[in-house]
Parts: sequence; structure tokens; C-alpha cells
Amino acid sequence: MATRYRPGTDTWVASDSATSSFSGVFEDNGETAYFYAYDRAKRERRILDAVHIYNVANVVDADRYSEVEIVWSPDGLKAGLLINRYLHAVLNFEAGKAYCRSNFPRPGGDWAGGDREPWDDSLSGLLR
Repeated sequence: MATRYRPGTDTWVASDSATSSFSGVFEDNGETAYFYAYDRAKRERRILDAVHIYNVANVVDADRYSEVEIVWSPDGLKAGLLINRYLHAVLNFEAGKAYCRSNFPRPGGDWAGGDREPWDDSLSGLLR
């Protein structure tokens, strides 16, 4: 279910997998927005990785409301971030990889190491 928000306002939306301890978390802190891969089963360092979604200063229609939604694959191991029904990022918990359109920042947390793999529109297939 989509959540209505205005870019540049403090917004936090989380969605839990129905089949695992994983969550996808979207946060807009008023300046930037990130999508986090999160593991609720861990006691420490629960954020597995984070991908940059936007800088509020660069959002053309920040004066309008948007809708953010986190969708899950049937196996509950991949999550996609939709803003206004447009796919911005994918978290693949099974492979330990996160993807976003800007390919920023380098993978961190438990998924650190190497460069982020480039965005490809075919990543939407992981959510089916």
C-alpha cells in the first residue's frame, strides 16, 4: 500500500517481508532520501546496506505530494522501492546486493565490498 508524502519532509516508511526477518526502509530526512536493507533478526548492525534515492534540492516537483511504496517478490527475499509507481531501487536479500538508479554509494554494512552493480531496468523482474 502506498504512503503519501511530500519530498523534503521527514518521512519514514518500512515494510517487512512476509517470509523472513528482512525489511525495506525508505527515509527522507528533509535533505536526502535513502532506501535501507534491514535485518530485524540481528541484534547489532541491522542495516545491511543503503542506497541513495535523491537529494531533495534536485527534486523538480518537491512541492507536490508523492506516493512511496515498498513491494516484495513472492519469495519475500527481494524488495523494490516505488515512488509514484516508478521503480527507484531493488534490494536482493538473497544475493546480498542493493541496486539504485544512481549506483551510489558504494555497498556498505554487511554487503560492503567492491563497486555497486549498475542499474538495469530488467531488475524489475526480480520482483515477480
